[in-house]
Amino acid sequence: MTSDSHVRPDGPTGHECIQSYLKTLDGSPGVYRMLDAQARVLYVGKARNLRARVSNYARPAGHSGRIARMISETCSMMFLTTKTETEALLLEQNLIKQLKPKYNVLLRDDKSFPNILVSRAHGFPQIKKHRGAKKEKGNYYGPFANAGAVNRTLSQLQKVFLLRNCSDAQFESRTRPCLLYQIKRCSGPCVGRISERDYAESVRDAERFLSGRSTQIQETLAKQMQAASDAMEFEKAAALRDRIRALTSVQTAQGINPRGVAEADVIALHLEKGQACVQVFFIRAHQNWGNRDFYPRVGVDVEAAEVLEAFIGQFYDGKEPPRQLILSHPIENTELMAEALGAKAGRKVEITVPQRGEKAELVASAARNARESLARKMSETATQAKLLAGVAEAFDLDGPPERIEVYDNSHIQGTNAVGGMIVAGPDGFMKNSYRKFNIKGDDLTPGDDFGMMKEVLTRRFKRLLKEDPDRDKGMWPDLLLIDGGAGQVSAVREIMEEYGVEDVPMVGVAKGVDRDHGKEEFHRVGKSVMALRRNDPVLYFIQRLRDEAHRFAIGTHRAKRAKAVGATPLDDVPGVGATRKRALLAHFGSAKAVSRANLADLKAVEGVSDKLAETIYDFFHEGS
Repeated sequence: MTSDSHVRPDGPTGHECIQSYLKTLDGSPGVYRMLDAQARVLYVGKARNLRARVSNYARPAGHSGRIARMISETCSMMFLTTKTETEALLLEQNLIKQLKPKYNVLLRDDKSFPNILVSRAHGFPQIKKHRGAKKEKGNYYGPFANAGAVNRTLSQLQKVFLLRNCSDAQFESRTRPCLLYQIKRCSGPCVGRISERDYAESVRDAERFLSGRSTQIQETLAKQMQAASDAMEFEKAAALRDRIRALTSVQTAQGINPRGVAEADVIALHLEKGQACVQVFFIRAHQNWGNRDFYPRVGVDVEAAEVLEAFIGQFYDGKEPPRQLILSHPIENTELMAEALGAKAGRKVEITVPQRGEKAELVASAARNARESLARKMSETATQAKLLAGVAEAFDLDGPPERIEVYDNSHIQGTNAVGGMIVAGPDGFMKNSYRKFNIKGDDLTPGDDFGMMKEVLTRRFKRLLKEDPDRDKGMWPDLLLIDGGAGQVSAVREIMEEYGVEDVPMVGVAKGVDRDHGKEEFHRVGKSVMALRRNDPVLYFIQRLRDEAHRFAIGTHRAKRAKAVGATPLDDVPGVGATRKRALLAHFGSAKAVSRANLADLKAVEGVSDKLAETIYDFFHEGS
C-alpha cells in the first residue's frame, strides 16, 4: 500500500479544489479523504479508479444535496493507493469507523456480541457466556444477539444437559453439592455424582444441540426414557421426560428456526424521513439466536444500497462474518463485498437478496421488525425533543441542549469513592459517553462530597480543554446537572472560573425539605432557588436523569468495592495475572497457603514456570 497525501488549507475550495488533484492522480485503486478548512475529515470513500472517481466530484452539477454540501466544504484531499479494490474496501470501512466522518453513513452502535463457550481447560468442561477475544481453550457457539438470548439458552441447556457453570476454583473447592444440583440444574460432577465418561456424553449432546442436531438428541432421550420406564425406573424416566420438555422449550422460545438456512445473518433495512433502522437476525445451526436493531447515522437523500453496504462493511470490520448474508436490498458492490468478507473469514461468504421461499420470509420478518423499531425510535425521539425544549424553557437556556451531563458521587464513609457522569441528548441516554472517576484525592476528608465533586469536574474540564479546545467535536456539554444544592453549584462554579469556562449553564438538583420526589429544588448561579410543578413532564425527565446518574455511580462503587474485597496479596506479585492467580488459588486453596508454599510446590502448579515460582517465593519470603 502506498500513500499520497495533499493538504492545501489555503488553496481553492469546492469543485476547484477537487479539480486541482486530477492532474496528479492515476487509475490506481485506493481510498480518498475529503477535508474541510480545519483539516477535519468530511468523507471517506474507496475507488476502483481514483482518478475517475474523483473526477465525478469535480463536476459542478448533478449531485444530491448531501454530496453538494460536502463538495462545497472541501478544502483539501488525501489519498491512499492500494493494490486491489478489495483492499481499498477494507481500508475504507476501517477509516470510517476510526474517523467518523460527517458525511458518511455511520454505524453508531458497534458492541461485541456474546457467545456460549464450552470450556476444554478441565476434565469436566464448564458451559458459560463469553464475550470478547476467543483466547480461552474450548468450543465457541454464536454470536447471540444479546446477553439475554445467551442467558435464556444457557438456563434451558442446564435443565436439559445438567452441565456445570461454576468456575474451576469453585469446582475444586466444593465438598458437597451446590443448590443447582438440588434443583436439577447440574449433575454434581464436583462431588463425584456423575462419572467423567457420562458427563462427557452430556457435553457432546449439548454441543450437538448447539450445532443444530437437536432432533437426534430428542430421539435418544426418548429411547432412554422408554427403556427406564420398561425397567420400572420411574424416577429416572421422569427426569428424562423433564429434559425432553426443556429441550422442546428451547426450540419453542427461539421462534424462527429455518430448515433451509444453516448459518446466516438476515439483514433488513427500513429508511424513513432521513432515519434508518437495520435489523439483524442471527441464524446459526438452523436456530434463531436472537435479533438486534441498529440505527446508523444517515442523511435524507441516501439510497438503501449505500446504507446497507456501509453497514455491512463496518459491522463485520471486527467480527467474523457467517457463510451467508441474506439482505433486504441489493448493494452496489456485491461481489467485491463478498470477496472482502471471504478474505477476512478465510472461506467463501455468499451475499443474496431472495425474492421467494423461506429466505424471503426471513427477510420480510426482519424488515417488519426494522419498520416497527424505527417507528418506536422516532416516537421516542419526538418526545425527547419536547422534553429538551422544556428543559431549555425551564432554565432559560439559549436552546434545547444537545448534550446534558449529570454528575453524582458514591462512597461508604469515604471508602471506595467514585464519581459518575452520565450523558443524555436528543436520542436519549448516550451510554457510550458515560464516564467513571476513581476519586484519587489523598487530602480529601472521608465523605467530603464537595471535594469529590471538585475533583471530578476538575479532571473532566482539564481533559475537555486538552482534547476539544475549539469545542467542535461534540464533547462539550450544553448543560450540567449536579446532584446537590447551592454548595455543590458553588464548588463547580469555582472550577469553571479557574479554567476560564463561564458559558456552560449548570443546575444543582436538591431533594427539597422533605427529601421527596416531586419536591426537588433547583439551584443556579446568581439566581434564586426555583421548583417545577409536581406533574411537570420536565420534572419527571430530570428525576430520570438524576436517578440514572445515581444508578451508574452506585453500580461503579459496588464494582470497586467487590474488587477490593476480592483482592489478595497475589495481585501485587510481578508476573501473576488473573489466569495464574486462579491457578494458584485452585491449587493451594487460598493466598495465605500460597505465601507459605515452598519452591518445589510452587513449581508444580500448572502454568507457573520455574522463574515465576522463584519470583512468587521471593516476594513472600523477602527479608525472612
